[in-house]
Amino acid sequence: MRTVILPGTLLVVLLLAGTSYGVELSGPQSPAPFSVFSTMSAETPAVGEAAVAFSIEKAGQPDFTRVSSQLGLGVTEHLELDVNIPYQDDGASGLEDIAFSLKHRVLDEEDYGFSLAYLVAATLSSSTEQLSTDGALGAGVILTKRLGPVKGLVNFIYLEPWKSDLEEEIRASVGMDFAAAHNIDLLSEFLVKKSYFSGKVDRSELRIGYRIQSLEGFYTTLGAGIGINDRKPEYRLIVAVSLIFSPRQRYIEKVYEKGE
Repeated sequence: MRTVILPGTLLVVLLLAGTSYGVELSGPQSPAPFSVFSTMSAETPAVGEAAVAFSIEKAGQPDFTRVSSQLGLGVTEHLELDVNIPYQDDGASGLEDIAFSLKHRVLDEEDYGFSLAYLVAATLSSSTEQLSTDGALGAGVILTKRLGPVKGLVNFIYLEPWKSDLEEEIRASVGMDFAAAHNIDLLSEFLVKKSYFSGKVDRSELRIGYRIQSLEGFYTTLGAGIGINDRKPEYRLIVAVSLIFSPRQRYIEKVYEKGE
């Protein structure tokens, strides 16, 4: 019988479960700068603002390449709609399940000292053998806290697949975003995950990297990850670019031009 583990004890339980690598699916994601690698922030785009991201991941043990397209849309001041479309190239090449998620921020840091959001998510079956769960439903909790130039993020996410012979997926992660300069952020993430395909932890991984804003609304992220608690750890290289389209910014520019 399956049980839902309370978020406060989830990370400890997963760490004690051991590590056994297998098939990996990416699931719900937010594009940068509203995330640190896979750890999502409680922050959301402005109303009508859209963040579009494209990323490439190259991993070893297991060996695969993933190309992903992501969209984050600010629906209201506190609500974000995310779409993640990943394609994986390995022995089971094909489209992974497409993930849709709504992230709703219910507490603001200005009022409570931290930001808190909940996540509701659904994935649609890609019908790709070994890379699909026939769809899934899930929920999560997202916490964000700033201390000077450092922003900390905590995620707990649970997903239940439609396919009866699969396990539930549980993901816990902690991310850190350090503003090293006005346009450079140093990033780190610790991720623990139990996938649909295993009764114990599939991944326990540490990632580091940086994100640079070369132009207004244009971000480039470079990162590397290594699996821990395993004699043959996996590695991962990540390259991603993201763009933010803000109708408000374009409106201000037009008003300024007319004023001239």
